[in-house]
Amino acid sequence: MRNSERKNVQNKATKSRLKTLEKNFLASLKVGKKDDATHAYRAVTSGFDKAAKTGAIHSSTASRKKSRLGTRLAALK
Repeated sequence: MRNSERKNVQNKATKSRLKTLEKNFLASLKVGKKDDATHAYRAVTSGFDKAAKTGAIHSSTASRKKSRLGTRLAALK
């Protein structure tokens, strides 16, 4: 398998995982559970940082998404 194909598969898996983490966070926000939302926020921010570190997403994109999700979490409290 060529390097580009292998990296493409890995990046797709990473982005899919990020979408799942974000969806779980938004679901816990919708229910209104602060504790669950806080744990989900930690997981999603960690995921964004790791994805940005490996180059799957741009670091500015990760920062922007983390900021917007953090704002939504703060509004819940």
